[in-house]
Amino acid sequence: MMPTVWKYSYRFGASAFLFVYTLWVPMSARADAGTAEDLTQVRTLAERGSIRDEIVLAGDYFMGKGVKQDPKMAAYWYEKAAGHGNPEAQNQIGYFYQAGIGVPQDSKRALHWYQLSASSGFAKAKVNLAIVYLHGTGVPKNGDLAVQLLTQAFQQGNGTAATYLGDFYYFGVAVKEDKIVAERWFESALKLHDPLAAYNLGSLYSVNAEHPHDIPKASELLRQAADAGYVPAMHSLGLLLINHPELKQDPQQSRTLLETAANAGSWKSSIVLGILARDGRGVPVDNKAAYIHFRVAVLRGGAEANRLVKRDIDVLAAKMGADECRTADSAANEWFEHHSLAFAFVYKDGTKRDFPAAALTYPTDGSFAGQLVPLASS
Repeated sequence: MMPTVWKYSYRFGASAFLFVYTLWVPMSARADAGTAEDLTQVRTLAERGSIRDEIVLAGDYFMGKGVKQDPKMAAYWYEKAAGHGNPEAQNQIGYFYQAGIGVPQDSKRALHWYQLSASSGFAKAKVNLAIVYLHGTGVPKNGDLAVQLLTQAFQQGNGTAATYLGDFYYFGVAVKEDKIVAERWFESALKLHDPLAAYNLGSLYSVNAEHPHDIPKASELLRQAADAGYVPAMHSLGLLLINHPELKQDPQQSRTLLETAANAGSWKSSIVLGILARDGRGVPVDNKAAYIHFRVAVLRGGAEANRLVKRDIDVLAAKMGADECRTADSAANEWFEHHSLAFAFVYKDGTKRDFPAAALTYPTDGSFAGQLVPLASS
């Protein structure tokens, strides 16, 4: 076996207990909203109170589909549909208020819409209410109610709720710590195709020192999560494939996964790409490329990344010389300007055909709700 490139363990992806969102745009309506005439008809019907068309118009504004992209107008039309009683739109506008997308950030308004949506039985809103009560976002903390709401959402078939319950038991949050029960919850979530559960289980089977390892199984699980757009899973799978060549995968696959993760903001993937270029692992030795990857990692990961790669940067800088370093620094800075956001998820087709493509950033303001970034449809 080739020497290990890098070893570390990601904390479970769901352990931050983030809010979840909907972005509900019926494909049947969207398919007809391609021309100016169709858009005019959608707008006319939306202005007459058609919930279906209100949601279509909101999605068009969010995506910039046939109109100038405008998150304020997207929020306006989602709130219109929410006011007309649509539970998906209620959860969506609740998320917009939670994250401050097109509207001022307002946890009380978010709570209001989550409660209305959950009272209609919408499972994702119950997950969001659970996170509200877990963190005490505008309400007194209530771990028991969080568990109750997640259990209800799971019983309705929501996989994320089961994953969060697994995290609760794994870390002893609102319940007594029990790793066996936690893994059972992850398995239940996996049956519901939740990518966070696949990532958590893949981590247990690959890097958790207290859990039996099964590398082929870990590879399959991480691939499920990566294919669903979960960026940490892309990194973990790319690293796993490098460190376990016995899996006999396409040698370019690991690099593609790492490059995708790095482009999505994973500074740890940038470090691994730097190591590969530095050592000539699967690519020719390239000091400049390695230096750029390491510098990008520092721009993204700050002091923690700098601690890991400072010596490498210094050694490479000595080999390259001042002029080449300046050129490489400029390239790293330019790259970072175009990849400044750190994504948790990059959705291409969404979980259903009626979800527009979007990416979800990591929250940076303590709101536990990341920003939604529209992506061009493929």
